[in-house]
Formats: sequence, structure tokens, C-alpha cells
Amino acid sequence: MTTYKEINGTNIQVVSSDPSNPVEGQIWYNTSSNTVKGFLVSLGTWATGGDLNTARYQLAGAGVSSSSALAFGGDINEPTKKNETESYNGSSWTELNNLNTARAALAGAGTQTSALAFGGGLAFPPGGPTGETETWNGSNWTEVNDLNTPRQLLAGAGASNTACLAFGGDPITADTETWNGTNWTEVNNLSDSRDQLGGAGTNTSALAFGGNSPGTSNGTELWNGTNWTAVNNLNAARKRIAGAGASSTACIAFGGKSSGGPDPEVGNTEVWNGTNWTEVGDMSVVRGYLGGAGVNTNALGFGGKSPLSPTAPTATEEFSSGPATVTFTTS
Repeated sequence: MTTYKEINGTNIQVVSSDPSNPVEGQIWYNTSSNTVKGFLVSLGTWATGGDLNTARYQLAGAGVSSSSALAFGGDINEPTKKNETESYNGSSWTELNNLNTARAALAGAGTQTSALAFGGGLAFPPGGPTGETETWNGSNWTEVNDLNTPRQLLAGAGASNTACLAFGGDPITADTETWNGTNWTEVNNLSDSRDQLGGAGTNTSALAFGGNSPGTSNGTELWNGTNWTAVNNLNAARKRIAGAGASSTACIAFGGKSSGGPDPEVGNTEVWNGTNWTEVGDMSVVRGYLGGAGVNTNALGFGGKSPLSPTAPTATEEFSSGPATVTFTTS
């Protein structure tokens, strides 16, 4: 005869300290804290981080995690443009040396110590889109060769300041260029021309998502180092979106502006597994035109613009997902 134990497993383990290597779904009673705990895998949530020192939107970011990121450029009140650069250590932002050229609606790629800033819109006068590119060595920005196609509201991807990808932008374009540390080279275009899009990944394995084409888009395209291919769409169409990720198979998209009603800003967050987008926990501060950094399990969103969230221009949020020990309560 089958026993209850064989069907339902053993009793909850009673321990004086949490297990050092729990497995997913494991539950135990901790006699030291008098609590029932379990080891679960979270789809992901946002937590409040330290505010930017300089309020802004239409800024760019670089970095590999929520504790190692860079924010640069941006806008706060037309025709003003920002050249401020700040680094994040997981709790607070520190001001560093400025960009040589103040601009907003630019793109960024790389890490906290090896980043690239490219494109954007210049202050008035003269105003208009630029192809200016600057490389960051951890201490200073240096002007290098320009994009072939000047543009703003573009997206970027890349693992360092010597290997990056630039795509889309305004005037609305599908143009894509790769950076080898010295020059930009034109390569195959996006399938769908758009600006205000998000990007993530590397120069050989990138993802482009959302944007304005014109009209708010949920389109997603995958870059394999040679061509763009349309793949499954975002669940929520939006423009002015941010993203992060280490490759085209593991990305996160967050924030933006939807196409519903008066085009309200949103906090929607979705993670990409290489095939599909999955909705996870929303940002607490709804906003568009924000900056992003990190990877799909450990990301950072900062700055932005929203009439619904007065704190958006300085607000920072940290995203995390994955296995974690949780305490069960009666609530």
C-alpha cells in the first residue's frame, strides 16, 4: 500500500540555522528565529535604490549589474543638455568627469570602466542629431570617430568600449553600425525602422525591442552578428523604453510610454529567454526616457520622465530575480 509519506514526502525539516545549499521548493522550520522558511525562485522584483545626483531624462547607461553601473548625458529642460557622468556602487551615485559634449537622447554600451557614448541630440544652438562618439576608460571621456549616420533616440549594445552596436534612431531609421574600437562600420539594417527603442546584448548577439515606427511598437528583432531577424513581440507595446542584458537570449525591458489613452508612462517589466517575453513585477516609479544597465536577473533603471511621477528624473530602482530564501507568514 502507498503511504502518505511516499505521496507527500517527508515532514518539514527542523533546523537551528538555514541550510547552506537549499534546493528549489525546500521548506524548513528554523528554531532560532521560530519561522518557517522556503527556497523559491522569484520571477523578479524592483527595489528602491539611491537617487541620481543630477536629475535628468533621455540619458544613457552602461554596466553589468545593479551594483556596477554608469549614467551619462541627458536632459532636464529644453534647450538644456547634460554632460554629467555618475557611477553607481549598489547604494549611491558618485559624480565623475563629464562627457566632452553635452547631449540627450544618446545611447550607451559597455561597462562601468569601459563604456561608449554615441549619438544623441545637441543643445541649442546648433541643436539637432549628432554622430559624436566618446570612449570612457574608467576616469575620462575621449572623443573618437563619429557614427556614419548622425541620430538621436537610438539604441545600443556592447560588452566594452571596443565592441559595440548602434541601431535605429531619429530621424526614424533602420541603420545599424558596429564599432571596433576605432571606427563605425555600416552593416545590415533593422527589419523595421524606428526610434525610441530599447536595446541589449553585445555587438554580435543583440536584441532590439519596442520603439516608435511610427506608432508605438512591440516588435522585437534579434541580431546574430550579421542580420536582424524578427522574433516574438513584447507583451506590451511601448516606446521610450529601456533595457539591459548580456546577450540576445537573456534580456530585460522596462519602463516606457504606452500607446493607450494619452500615451501614459508605464512601469511594465518583461524578461526575454531567447524565445518569449514574460511579464514580471512592474517598476514602482512609472517613467519613460530612462536609463538602464545590468543583466536580465540583476538590472538597474534610473532617471526618466513622467508627469505621473515627479521623482522620476532622479529615481533609481534595482531589479533582481532568481533563487532566494523567503520567510512564510500568515499574511
